Amino acid sequence: MSIDYKSFSLFEVFFAFSLNFICFNTLSSSVTMADEVILLDFWASLFGMRVRIALAEKGIKYECKEELWNKSSLKSPLLLEMNPIHKKIPVLIHNGKPVCESLIIVQYIDEVWKDKSPLLPSHPYQRAHARFWADFVDNKIYYLSRKVLTTKGEELEAGKKEFIETFKIMEGELGDKPYYGGETFGFVDLSLIPFYSWFIVYEIFGNINIEAECPKIIAWAKRCLQKETVAKSLPDQKKVYEFVGQSRKRDGLE
Repeated sequence: MSIDYKSFSLFEVFFAFSLNFICFNTLSSSVTMADEVILLDFWASLFGMRVRIALAEKGIKYECKEELWNKSSLKSPLLLEMNPIHKKIPVLIHNGKPVCESLIIVQYIDEVWKDKSPLLPSHPYQRAHARFWADFVDNKIYYLSRKVLTTKGEELEAGKKEFIETFKIMEGELGDKPYYGGETFGFVDLSLIPFYSWFIVYEIFGNINIEAECPKIIAWAKRCLQKETVAKSLPDQKKVYEFVGQSRKRDGLE
């Protein structure tokens, strides 16, 4: 089909060409601005799980590139380029630009893709409160979980006691709420739930009964796992147990 522009006024011809130009540029912009999202990760990483959950909550498609676990001599050139300071996973690469550290990555994801499933509260005080507890998870629970897995004797017994006491503090913060974020799954939930996939490891190697000691934490974790975005982002507990068992043997802890 062709149009005879001779039958139109100069203004109408100019308007038609302008409209076509605008439509073409809008289409071109939508193509060129398509997000490229790459995640450098390791399947058993507690911190990588956080990022996976955040991306799933937002419905973001991404490419996952697996890195080797704690093999400093075998880190990929891409990881060394994108995180030259810490040289650790996870790293989110968004349109060629890296974002490092799991909680920082999750906050970045929440700010960039803010139209769906907000992870942090909108109120400044509530945001600060959520960040406090996420930081508590990193600085207390992660440290103590490592202590349970890497120590023996009296040091292990002391670590186990503090480990349970810390989870009881988390139970107190949860209270009667379904999630730490209140009625909806949020930033603190996302920060803590990856540890559930490692509970079997802490129980077997640390000789701890987490469900008996902290039943509200287990009930909360099972509630989180009812969310598809969480369930599909966490690895199978038995697979984690086998992986950690092999690592402990390699490190002479068995």
